[in-house]
Amino acid sequence: MIRWRKGEVVRIRREWPGAMELDVAVSGEDSNAPGALSRALAYPLLVGRPEPGDEVLLNTTALAMGLGTGGYAMVVAVPNRLPEDPQGPGHLVKARYTPLQATVLGADEQDSPFHERLREADSVDGMPVVVADLHSALPPILCGLYDTRPGVRVAYVMQDGGALPVWFSMAAARLREIGWLAGTVTVGQAFGGDVEAVTVHTGLLAARHLLEADVAVVAQGPGNLGTGTRWGFSGVSAGEAVNAAAVLQGRPVAALRVSEGDRRERHLGVSHHSLTAYGRVALARARVPVPMLEGEFGERVRDQAELLAVRHDLVPVPVDGLHEALRASPVRLSTMGRGLEEDLAYFLASAAAGRLAASLLA
Repeated sequence: MIRWRKGEVVRIRREWPGAMELDVAVSGEDSNAPGALSRALAYPLLVGRPEPGDEVLLNTTALAMGLGTGGYAMVVAVPNRLPEDPQGPGHLVKARYTPLQATVLGADEQDSPFHERLREADSVDGMPVVVADLHSALPPILCGLYDTRPGVRVAYVMQDGGALPVWFSMAAARLREIGWLAGTVTVGQAFGGDVEAVTVHTGLLAARHLLEADVAVVAQGPGNLGTGTRWGFSGVSAGEAVNAAAVLQGRPVAALRVSEGDRRERHLGVSHHSLTAYGRVALARARVPVPMLEGEFGERVRDQAELLAVRHDLVPVPVDGLHEALRASPVRLSTMGRGLEEDLAYFLASAAAGRLAASLLA
């Protein structure tokens, strides 16, 4: 289940809030060729700060599997220089009953200064909630949103279907830094956000009442899990998020996962992930932005989206001007290894969801 190795930190490649990327020399029978180095990722708040020359304990499972998003050796510990014990309140345990379970202060727990504000909170007051399958949809959704409504206040509610630490996301860190995100809320087993919450429901309430968001975007962290089956993918949580937004009197906007660059038939046009999550899992009604793409492919997308018309309100959204907005994105746009021009339809569909959410604001 886990491939354990020891390694030595050779250098720090780069850092961003909450994470460090390292070059390490990995020991063991299946290590790299002599002189070769492996990429490793460390979360200093969990394991301490590794420095060049430190021996580190590594989980090399993802590295050995050649995973795309998570193809790092993960630093589990710096045995010879353990971090100090954590200080302060917090009784909410995330990544529970794993060797790296972490205690955080949940906004909704009894010791939180926000507990009283959230205890009776029961509505997000009509806040638009954009729901997406993949984490890579977050930047283009914001591009469409800010192109249409500059100055809007947005919170990102991160589900636990992909990466658990929000620190893994360089995009989220950068978007937070430049003010495109008022804050991040990590829910379920996910952790590391500006606000911690137990469920998507309290996460949305925290986004509205604590971060004072005008719009929330809900998506899993980087690195979704899929099996090629109808129900076996982590993005089913998108349908559950639609339900949560609706029951809290929000206005859910169900962003379609659309691709012209994915050669897999189940993802070409409107992905089967969207058709299952919104067509079967989402029981509440949502607005579904249908990007007005050109040509036969655009017709394919509109025809596939019609399968959702029984449950949801399909809203045609023009995409004029969105390509330029996407080109001006403050973070790199990438989905499943494809950039903006390699799968423009994906990013336009996500940006169209942001455009629709902006139109719902008074």
